[in-house]
Amino acid sequence: MSTTETSDRITNRIPQTITLKLQEAAALTGATLNQFMVQASLEKAERIIDREKTIHFSKNDAAMIISLLDNPSPPNAALMRAFEKFKQREIDNGNQNSPAGNGPRGK
Repeated sequence: MSTTETSDRITNRIPQTITLKLQEAAALTGATLNQFMVQASLEKAERIIDREKTIHFSKNDAAMIISLLDNPSPPNAALMRAFEKFKQREIDNGNQNSPAGNGPRGK
């Protein structure tokens, strides 16, 4: 079974000086201008998406987060009230077997 991918067309109006520079770069890589522009745009898009979806921590930040996960604080009154409201809403909605468990950690 063969699958076909649909294509979209994107057009841009750019100054001739930029066109010449892009054509030169495309020729140096052995690609057509269109291939070069698509590849360059895709590489840039992937870098931006990766940058925005990745969280970078210093060693100290990572150690602090691991410590907090290993040694969580006991739930405060506000968390306990919120959990009770959540449990009641689950019961009211008929979700008595929700994955909420028996309460917040530390109870």
